[in-house]
Amino acid sequence: MPTSENHSPPVYREIAEALRGAIASGELSHGDRVPGENDLMRRYGVARATARQALSVLINEGIVVAIRGSGVYVRTFRPLRRHGPRRLSRELWGSGRSIWQADAADRGFETDSVEVDEVAAPDYVARALDLADGAPVVRRCRRYRLDGRPMQLATSFLAADLAAGTPIARPDTGPGGIYARLAELGRAPAHFTEEIRVRMPTPDEAERLELSAGTPVLDVARTALTEENTPVELNEMTLDGSAYVLQYDFDA
Repeated sequence: MPTSENHSPPVYREIAEALRGAIASGELSHGDRVPGENDLMRRYGVARATARQALSVLINEGIVVAIRGSGVYVRTFRPLRRHGPRRLSRELWGSGRSIWQADAADRGFETDSVEVDEVAAPDYVARALDLADGAPVVRRCRRYRLDGRPMQLATSFLAADLAAGTPIARPDTGPGGIYARLAELGRAPAHFTEEIRVRMPTPDEAERLELSAGTPVLDVARTALTEENTPVELNEMTLDGSAYVLQYDFDA
C-alpha cells in the first residue's frame, strides 16, 4: 500500500506511477480499461478523492482518456518524429511527395479539413511577407490527423498577386503541395526559417486538437524564402505537444 511518509510522493502520485508502469510494461495496452475509482479505493485502501487524483494525473498527461459513462482507457500513441531539414528538402516536394510523407512514413495520415480564402493581410503577416499593410493574401487553413488523431492545425499565407488563380488557392494543391506549385511559378523555396515556442492552447485549439487537460501546444512559425531571400509563404502551425518529437541535425 502506498504511503506518503518520510517525504515520499503523495499517495495519489504513487498510485499514478504504478498505473503508468503497468502501461509502460504492456500489462495495460491501448484500449484497455484502467482500474476505476472504486477499484483503486479497494486495492490501495484510499479515499475516493485520492483515487480520482491519481487518475487525473494520467488523464492530464494524455496517457489515458476518460469516456463518460464508460470508464478510463489507455490511450497510447507513438509520437511523430518531425525531422526539420529532411521534411523541407527540395528532393521531397520536388518529386511530388508531401511534407507529411517524410514525417508519417507508412502511418495513416490525412488532411481532414481545408479552408481557402482571400483576406487582407494582418500586420504581422504583411511584415513577414514584405507586403503593404492590408495587402490581399491567400489564406489556407488545414487540420491534419495521424492514425485517426488530430495532430496539427496549420495556416499558410501567400501574397494574392502570386497565388490567386493558381492551384495554391484550391483545396487540393496537387502533388508536392504548395512548394511544388511555387517552383512552377518560378518562386521555389530555397531557404526556410522557423521559430518555435510552447504555450497552453486556447479553448478552440484544445477542442479542435482534442487535447487532454494540461496538454501544451507547440507554435511553429515558418517562413519560406526564394534563392534571393524573398519571402513567399508564412506558415503558422499549432502542434499537439504530447504527440511530437522535434529533430534537428547540425554539423559541428
